[in-house]
This record gives sequence, structure tokens and C-alpha cells, in this order.
Amino acid sequence: MADDSAWFIATDTIGESWMAVAAKILDHGDRGEYDGLATRELIMTTLHVTRPHSDDALIGRFADPERLDWMHRNFSDPARVVALGDADSYATRLYDYEHRGLNQIQWVVERLRKDPSSRSATITTLQPLTDTTYIPCVSLLDFFITRERLELVAFAHSIDFGTKGFANLVELAYLQERVGESIAVDVGSLTMIVKSAHVYESDVDLTRGILSLSAEAS
Repeated sequence: MADDSAWFIATDTIGESWMAVAAKILDHGDRGEYDGLATRELIMTTLHVTRPHSDDALIGRFADPERLDWMHRNFSDPARVVALGDADSYATRLYDYEHRGLNQIQWVVERLRKDPSSRSATITTLQPLTDTTYIPCVSLLDFFITRERLELVAFAHSIDFGTKGFANLVELAYLQERVGESIAVDVGSLTMIVKSAHVYESDVDLTRGILSLSAEAS
């Protein structure tokens, strides 16, 4: 813990990061509320993953496959997301921003190809003119190359690390891999800054069970 209100969690893999932040939330999280539902949350949590990979053994073993599939469709299917009030999917936000044909991931690739030292290969999933009710949890992605490796920093206003955060990490790692392959640069670290890292109170027992199974298996 950096101070009374900020947390820094460093791990090798995204699966370890998921487990570590979930455990911290259950042990130290304050009582909170999100969309009218009770939560336990940590405010201002930074996850730093040194060896991210979208095919993560820990997540593959302990994460809910339906949640993984739901998030993957959110990041890959341009159809509106019914569960989020027919909001635009991340796929639309990334590959057809504001339905204007702007592929932001390709824009990042081209920017880094042109200038590998760029510090402004930065994109957003927020669409201010139409996001009047739903605000995407992950809103900023910042790609940059340092020491011949592609780094990614992502900002999120809120992430549920009980039943969905692992899937966010998988999709971010996949995007980082995709950009890295496109510019022929190895992947470096993945950093995720989360304003509200939380677990819903209704998922506390489930999350404790997953953490216990993981501990037994290690």
C-alpha cells in the first residue's frame, strides 16, 4: 500500500494480478455501492503485470468461461451490448469509434510504426456525445515503446474483480499482443489503474472460494 488511499500490486501474470487484487479487496476493502448494489472496494489501485499473456493458465483454470466469452464478444463484436442497456461494445469503440469508421487500434499501430518513440499513442473508449447513461469501465489505453518493448497503461473508473476483472485483463493483454505483433515489438508490462477496484457483496463467498481453490492448487 502506497498510502492510506492508494494501492500498488505487482505480479508476473494477469492471473496472479486478478487473484492478488481480489484478495486485497476482501481483506481491506471499504464498504461501498455501485449502481445501487453493495460492494467492497479499494480506491485508486494500480496493477502492474510484468509478463502479461492473454492465454493465462490461472485464469483458464479458475475463471468463469461464460464471463470470459461475454467479455471477448464485447471486445470483438460490434453489436450493441444488451446487458449494458444497448450501449456500444468495446469493439465499436475501438474499431469503429463513434460509428465513423475510425479504427483506433490501427491508428495506434500506424503511429508507433511512424514514430516508435511516440508518447501519445493514446486512445479512448469514451464517446462523450452518446455516452450519456453508460460510461465504459475501461476508458483510456496508452501504448508506448521503451527498452524495445511495447508497454500498455490502461485507466478504468471501476472494475469488478470478483466476476469480470479477469476477463478485462485478458482482453487488454490480447490488444497489447495484437499491437506488438503488428509493429514487430515484443510485449512488455501491462499497467492498469483502477479508481474503484471492487467485489460485489453478493459475490464475496464465491470469490473467497476461488481464492481458496487457487491456494490449494499452488
